[in-house]
Amino acid sequence: MKAWISIALLGLILAGCQMMEPGPPRERIEIIEIGEPQRPDSERPDAQPPAPERIARQVAFPVEEYATLPKTGSAAITGRLSLNGRPGAGETVSVAPVTTYSAEAAEHALAGRAVEPADPRAREYTHTTRTDGNGNFTLQGLPAGEFYVSGSAVNPANGQRQVVLRQVSLRNGQRLEVNLSR
Repeated sequence: MKAWISIALLGLILAGCQMMEPGPPRERIEIIEIGEPQRPDSERPDAQPPAPERIARQVAFPVEEYATLPKTGSAAITGRLSLNGRPGAGETVSVAPVTTYSAEAAEHALAGRAVEPADPRAREYTHTTRTDGNGNFTLQGLPAGEFYVSGSAVNPANGQRQVVLRQVSLRNGQRLEVNLSR
């Protein structure tokens, strides 16, 4: 998996879910001709940078804490994902409840570190969508409560994928606008 994809998935992971690349995993086929000296991976023109190390979670999935949380409701969040004024087109935006489990992942994400994938049980409480060509998104059917809204996009200034995260409070029936921008 490419390094930037790992960082992109960080927003999903901290939200309590994970996503796989579409299609079969990419195969690396290497042809070595007899008599050709082998070069280390770092010297090869097609070498990919190593994926960032994932940090082990210190907080175990809190079954009791999640059991008290509703999974659906009547609230909605709309907004736009952008970096340096450029829209995050076709990116994933996640809304996950604020818990001790998601707070740990959020802290690491904001520091630019990837954590290991979330417990699959957290996905039941996480809502995701994709942005349109202008970076706009809408999530409906959200329960009331405290949430992390997160997304990531490639920063055009440096080519690095960056996570943007906001913490919000929702009431039943509320429609909230959340702009994820830096």
